[in-house]
Amino acid sequence: MNIKHIFFDLDHTLWDFETNSNKTFEYIFQKNKVCIEINDFIKIYKPINEKYWKLYREDKVTKIELRYSRLKETFDHLQYSIDNETIHLLSEKYIEFLPKYNALLDGTIELLEYLKPKYEMHIITNGFEEVQYKKMKNSFILPYFNHVISSERVGVKKPNPKIFHFALKISGAKPEESMMIGDNFEADILGAKNIGMYTVFCQFNKKNTSKEGLTISKLSQIKQYL
Repeated sequence: MNIKHIFFDLDHTLWDFETNSNKTFEYIFQKNKVCIEINDFIKIYKPINEKYWKLYREDKVTKIELRYSRLKETFDHLQYSIDNETIHLLSEKYIEFLPKYNALLDGTIELLEYLKPKYEMHIITNGFEEVQYKKMKNSFILPYFNHVISSERVGVKKPNPKIFHFALKISGAKPEESMMIGDNFEADILGAKNIGMYTVFCQFNKKNTSKEGLTISKLSQIKQYL
């Protein structure tokens, strides 16, 4: 491999989404007097959130529908009585406070320090434009990256090839000199492979298995290949 450019996904790959999201819910529930056990909520919310993000990638729900419906469906499942106005408020407060938390996955800073002198690094994310920069700034990783490409900026979401072609164009990279590193096999790995990029699948949860490309179980293992 003659890699010159590395493209990272952000959430669940570098930025510790689970930890930061859980802390956000704890805070906004307390502030808005939502009396529900946070662990019970998260257990139900997590698969529902994943379902709606898949629908969002497939353009079957809007950003506003995603934000509201994932909460509404979770509260309904838990049979927790809450009015729609409060759900909308919580959906807004969640987006407001989420980027204020800055936990990173183990080994993130060490890996970025190792890679920065050797490669041009960029982010390709399906996350919301207005919060991704804040997440990176507040977790002190923004200076490591040359470009941050969001799906909202491009108008399509991973795995659509247009977002990868856009990322290559603005970074001046060629697919055969580029590597995509991410935790979502469909969006990150298949999307990048389909346009000729190398890939590293971050299989941190060990739920999925892949025989395509490189697979790692922790970030530090990337150093073995780059």
